[in-house]
Amino acid sequence: MAYFPKIKKIRYEGPDSKNPLAFKWYNEDEIVEGKTMKDHLRFSVVYWHTFRNALSDPFGVGTALRPWDDGTESVKNAQKRVKVAFEFMEKLGAPYYAFHDRDVAPEGKSLSASNKNFDAVAKVLKAEQERTGIKLLWGTACLFANPRYMHGAATSCNADAFAYAAAQVKKAIEVTHQLGGEGYTFWGGREGYSTLWNTDIGRELDHLGAFLQMAVDHKKKIGFKGQFYIEPKPKEPTKHQYDSDAAACLNFLRQYNLMDHFKLNLETNHATLAGHEMQHELEVAVAAGALGSIDANTGDPMLGWDTDQFPTSIYLTTECMLPILKMGGFSTGGVNFDAKVRRESFEPEDLFHAHVGGRRLRTRSQDRRRHPRRRPIGGVCQKPLSLVGQWYRQKNRVRQGQLQEPRDVHPQEGRSLEKRKRPSGIPREPHQRVHLRQDHNSPKRRLKQAAFFCRPALGQAG
Repeated sequence: MAYFPKIKKIRYEGPDSKNPLAFKWYNEDEIVEGKTMKDHLRFSVVYWHTFRNALSDPFGVGTALRPWDDGTESVKNAQKRVKVAFEFMEKLGAPYYAFHDRDVAPEGKSLSASNKNFDAVAKVLKAEQERTGIKLLWGTACLFANPRYMHGAATSCNADAFAYAAAQVKKAIEVTHQLGGEGYTFWGGREGYSTLWNTDIGRELDHLGAFLQMAVDHKKKIGFKGQFYIEPKPKEPTKHQYDSDAAACLNFLRQYNLMDHFKLNLETNHATLAGHEMQHELEVAVAAGALGSIDANTGDPMLGWDTDQFPTSIYLTTECMLPILKMGGFSTGGVNFDAKVRRESFEPEDLFHAHVGGRRLRTRSQDRRRHPRRRPIGGVCQKPLSLVGQWYRQKNRVRQGQLQEPRDVHPQEGRSLEKRKRPSGIPREPHQRVHLRQDHNSPKRRLKQAAFFCRPALGQAG
């Protein structure tokens, strides 16, 4: 049975396509700097926002129309939802997906009942993975929704809650391992405090460190080779979360000797809530060699909560790709669309429009091929992810000793200046360029440059 009968497989049709459900910039098989776009971006669909979010808010019930869902928390309904999810991901051409344990399987009346439900749905997940070739990017456990976690999970003052959380994570890691997951994420939604009057921060952090060390020990015991991630977020639902931003997470990992076992999974909207730009968070993680994956969404800087919107700014997505290119691209993780459609986008096909639009923007931020003034780099016409990214990568190679002499490339125009005549004694660094033309930095020249670089963002996002 087809659950999206009106939707055909989404394909690359080029920048001039008028089809709203086509990729204009994302050609998954195109080789870019030695890797295909598919391998560069490693797009992932999240199970929770895409298939479990009814689009409710604090002021009203959900608006989403999901004809395949009978509204029950039964295993049968959960297994049916798996087939819906894989049809969606197959038509979208998504190579990866991610889930919480309670997204894919209903919670039972006891831990053993919950584990039984999880195993029953995991069998269908594995069968669909084998049928489609879609892989699990990472799994995680929901340690924030059940009332037992009102004080937190690993940082709870209740020993029973701590023990239950440990057992739940143990099972989630095992199922992730069985499904061939490439990673596992820890997000401490309630690992923090609402008031300091009844909080012992040092004690709670010690408990959290011990909890994660037990997870590392179990990972080794079962032979799970996937990467562990911590996902920073400063607040919501608590007033303050201990994993508030990238720097706080790195400090915590160093303090508890966990740096060798964890990388960071950074989310754009969480960076906004922390008062940072996403590029700042990425640079902090890259500098520590700890960037593992990203959750690709955006938030509204005028709002103080996690809106989890699909990206809409080409400037934001370009800034996000620069640090990733500087470190040589993803070795683990990928671009995980932890985003949900808006309350008004209630029809099933709106899910496709949202993901296609998000991919177009992510890909277009890296591709300047349509620009009529694109110049070859070093005299050879190339197709870099972006000219700015190429410049950063070149500087990085020089810094690492991979290049003896830097090619002098204008970081914005990608124009080789090596053949130009230079006064002696002038450094050849790109940021110390010699302006040989008198009008090079004139107001008229700068106005033309501004128009030149704004052109890609003035048109349609895709």
